[in-house]
Amino acid sequence: MPELPDVTLYVEHLARRLTGATLERVRIISLNLLRTFDPPIEEAEGRRVLGVRRVGKRIVIALQGDLFLVVHLMIAGRFRWRTDDAKPPGRIGLATFTFSAGTLLLTEAGTRQRASLHLVRGEDAVAALDPGGIDVLASSLEAFRAALTREDHTLKRALTDPHLLSGIGNAYSDEILHRAQLSPLKRASLLNDEEWARLHAATRETLVLWTDRLRAEFGEAFPEKVTAFREGMAVHGRYGQPCPVCGAPVQRIVYAERETNYCARCQTGGRLLADRALSRLLKSDWPKTLEEMEGE
Repeated sequence: MPELPDVTLYVEHLARRLTGATLERVRIISLNLLRTFDPPIEEAEGRRVLGVRRVGKRIVIALQGDLFLVVHLMIAGRFRWRTDDAKPPGRIGLATFTFSAGTLLLTEAGTRQRASLHLVRGEDAVAALDPGGIDVLASSLEAFRAALTREDHTLKRALTDPHLLSGIGNAYSDEILHRAQLSPLKRASLLNDEEWARLHAATRETLVLWTDRLRAEFGEAFPEKVTAFREGMAVHGRYGQPCPVCGAPVQRIVYAERETNYCARCQTGGRLLADRALSRLLKSDWPKTLEEMEGE
């Protein structure tokens, strides 16, 4: 699932290409994609793009006339950019947006189509789609702590709850907790002052680090290879491989539709977290579906 660094990169590249351009045509290919009917999607055509921004993990394209295209890529949704009036690729094509500057393709791999598109009128309608999590890059330690202790969650759940924090998902929460040297199953309410400071710093540092890395990786090229598994990650997607800090094999716990990776030596004092124990612990503290995780 594209998270804050990936979505930020999409926003920056789309803003450079689309701002000032005119949306000439929208072609919806998947009937599951469009979640609104009023205003009709045809009303977006012929309007100039005023800007592009991020709302949580959603990408918002502002159009003339107080209209907004809001895209949530979910797990497998991706953008592709072409300079001509390109056709969508095969069975994974969801929609095409033809602009005066080029064509934006929206695709989604896999059989379960979760990506969504809303066309809404007015800032209030955009705000209604925002789960409400705070932007950790702009928040103080006190605001960060208050957000994560608003409900009694494990750190893994708290970091990935879009109602608490904006833009963090499975991949970067693993990286954050490894950098902070904290167990994914520790309750947020049990952290001491030093651990809160460490977690706040690790969250900000991880997101900035990976945003900068992605900017350097893609440069001026449109970011088409967006993935949750990247070379250079410490633990996420690296089960069985050595931890870059201590060399111990990276461990994993699996629950619902996601896998959590961690280093037992760095994060849990050498204790392995068993899946069975995890299931009992998280019975009421973990979303059962991706839709529940995203607050939809």
